[in-house]
Amino acid sequence: MTSGRGRAVVIGAGLGGLAVAIRLLAAGMEVQVVEAQPTPGGRAGRISERGHTFDTGPSLLTLPRLLEELFELGGAGLAGELTLRRLEPFYRIHWRGERRSLDFSGDREVLAGQIAKFSQEDAHRLPAFLEASRRIYEEGILAAGGRPFLHRRDLAPLVPSMLRLGAVRSVEHFVHRFFREPHVRQAFAFHPLFIGGDPFRVPAVYAALAYLQIDEGVWYVEGGMHELVLALSRVVERRGEIRLGEGVRRIQTEGGRVRGVVTSGGEFLPAEVVVSNADVVATQRELLGRRELVPSRLSMSCYLLHLGLETRYPQLAHHTLLVGEDYPAFVRDVTRRGRLGQSPSLYLHSPTASDPQMAPPGGDSLTVLLPVPNLSSRQVEWARDGAGVRESVLVALESPTGLGLEGLRERIRLERAWTPLDFQQALGAVEGNAFGPEPVLLQSASFRQPNRDRRIEGLYYVGAGTHPGAGIPGVLMGAAITARLVVDG
Repeated sequence: MTSGRGRAVVIGAGLGGLAVAIRLLAAGMEVQVVEAQPTPGGRAGRISERGHTFDTGPSLLTLPRLLEELFELGGAGLAGELTLRRLEPFYRIHWRGERRSLDFSGDREVLAGQIAKFSQEDAHRLPAFLEASRRIYEEGILAAGGRPFLHRRDLAPLVPSMLRLGAVRSVEHFVHRFFREPHVRQAFAFHPLFIGGDPFRVPAVYAALAYLQIDEGVWYVEGGMHELVLALSRVVERRGEIRLGEGVRRIQTEGGRVRGVVTSGGEFLPAEVVVSNADVVATQRELLGRRELVPSRLSMSCYLLHLGLETRYPQLAHHTLLVGEDYPAFVRDVTRRGRLGQSPSLYLHSPTASDPQMAPPGGDSLTVLLPVPNLSSRQVEWARDGAGVRESVLVALESPTGLGLEGLRERIRLERAWTPLDFQQALGAVEGNAFGPEPVLLQSASFRQPNRDRRIEGLYYVGAGTHPGAGIPGVLMGAAITARLVVDG
């Protein structure tokens, strides 16, 4: 990156906003980060009460080398700022009514053995799946994730290889080429849900997420993932400024270029560059006054139930998945039909499996995530349905045909819940979406909000809503793209 001068305002202190701020500071720019919430982090927030600590956003990390590069640019060393722990297994997957479980391991031999519990034939096909996924990862994710897609034509050079590799069909279709047993297929196709994608609809380029995790590992930040936010904030504040508890009311433009921003308190902050880490649709509608509906479809949302427990359940791994009885119908209900699934599929984060300091001695700080429709659905009213959703989650956790967490209700000492209304009200997420635009083919790469605005000079974007998309690696790669566009002009 070449050196550049000037003044930049970054809207939002999420991971993307902090990462792009570090890069712009390293390029010699003066940077102010303006954050509406009283603490940094955005979706990667934290709840700390009565000795229990919960991450409200991401609970795992992949590609830590992206962070190593970022901290080095900021004049710090990753090892001096954070302690990373490699998880093993990555997840423990249970199916409702099924006694067998599958530990999704980074050790290929162990993983093959786990698959063999369900199908010897599928276990033999693991190397072929990983090889095909590797090619998609290298020719797709690495090729696309490292460069901007400012024009629709920019996607054309990648199309032949993606067609050849079968990466434009759905993730489920790609996985089905290698694995026949239904439990195994589900274990290798669920990963797009981490970025708000329907595995039966998003392109198979996202099938490479499973390969990426196996090849690079899955990591946890000691003290919780919010420690990453705090470490990035410290790096920014060494040379720049973070203003907390102050949002942005408007992006000021004149003559087709940005002039700065007007804060929620009415103060004008002049800038040659504005980078929005806010919800991408909210930026268009509320900060720029654009009324066109872009993108056409936002991702699903989440119901988060944070439970401070007085005990631990040894059957829970650091990450545990419970797959409902009719998983395909559940995904369709949530992502396409706008209704709550009948047999919930849940994602659990039990940080004390790796980090006992996250809860009082002998206890746990359990987070349960249930995918739910965003607020565009007219079939769900959270004031009416919230209690029923909580009950269905607890039943699934306690039931002998679910996870069998006996006596769970009696062991709850602290409880906090988030619904799509909280995503909307606290984070400014349009329709309460949890992951930005849904990563379907026509909302990816050239079809996604580009990192540089097509109409206003000096206006840029970073975060889950822009290219390459959601998830910590996507957001960090996007920050590198955005910063390079800023500096190179």
